[in-house]
Amino acid sequence: MSEDRTGYAQAPLGESEAFLNFQQALSRAATVNRSVLVVGERGSGKEIAATRLHFLSPRWQHNLVTVNCAALPPSLIETELFGYEAGAFTGATKTRKGRFEEAEGGTLFLDEIGLIPLEVQEKILRVVEYGTFERVGSSKTHESDVRIIGATNADLPTLCAEGKFKEDLLDRLSFEVLFLPPLRERGEDILLLAEYFAAKMAMECGRTDIPVLSERVREQLCVYPWPGNVRELKNVVERAVYRAAGKQIDSIQFNPFENPFKPIDESPQQPSKADFSHEFPLESYDEAKRELDIRFLRRSLGVAQGNQKEAAKAMGLTYDQFRGLYRKYKDVLEG
Repeated sequence: MSEDRTGYAQAPLGESEAFLNFQQALSRAATVNRSVLVVGERGSGKEIAATRLHFLSPRWQHNLVTVNCAALPPSLIETELFGYEAGAFTGATKTRKGRFEEAEGGTLFLDEIGLIPLEVQEKILRVVEYGTFERVGSSKTHESDVRIIGATNADLPTLCAEGKFKEDLLDRLSFEVLFLPPLRERGEDILLLAEYFAAKMAMECGRTDIPVLSERVREQLCVYPWPGNVRELKNVVERAVYRAAGKQIDSIQFNPFENPFKPIDESPQQPSKADFSHEFPLESYDEAKRELDIRFLRRSLGVAQGNQKEAAKAMGLTYDQFRGLYRKYKDVLEG
């Protein structure tokens, strides 16, 4: 673990090539006083990335203010961002500062920025271009020195094409666009994070032994696609530690909503989600074989923590066979 400028300990973020490349790009972008967009799937750590951008920037001694646009009704986003004057609307009994004023000199993090209404986007564009805004219900102009970091899992260029996001604003916010690698692309980071979450949960439960993940559990963790990314991994591992009788973790449950009492009319003929062949049409055999090769390579490397000789043994291949297969898909595995 390491300690950042905020003074609290951080979890090991990752050691995979994909994640280290992302961190390098983030560190470079942090030093430039321009807007940044962080794009990533749910649970992949967009808010953590925004926090690091702020604390690695020259603005780190000023406020980092977060607005979760998904948690606010569209009608309230404008007043939340820009504040309002007393009497601006029913219930506005006193003047209130908005988040832009709270973040003065620092950073404003707009999470799920793609959900901001178009009329509010227009006001944000004015702040970005001219550094000025007015509170709701006021004609007095306020100056603003704020760096904006936006985060989304949406395709903003597509939203622009659909008329749901302003192209001018996207142009101004996208000085740098950082793509967070999903957990399934981070190889050995899965086990690194799993062991950290397991140890932390054991401490929380008052246990003195450090949990040990069985080989079967390690393999399951490495092959699972993690649609919920790091957040889902944390939940899965913590649940396994909490349920385990001892320090050895022999079983995990990915879906806590699996019903042990299956309905009597459930059809056994339906293909399960684990049935790999149903992901491809029958005429796509070559594509399916390629995908299976890549999945087995990633799975074996994850179990072997990146050691290619051990990964070859895990797959029942000679080292030369493994190397030949690895070279065939090297661009994908290291991309």
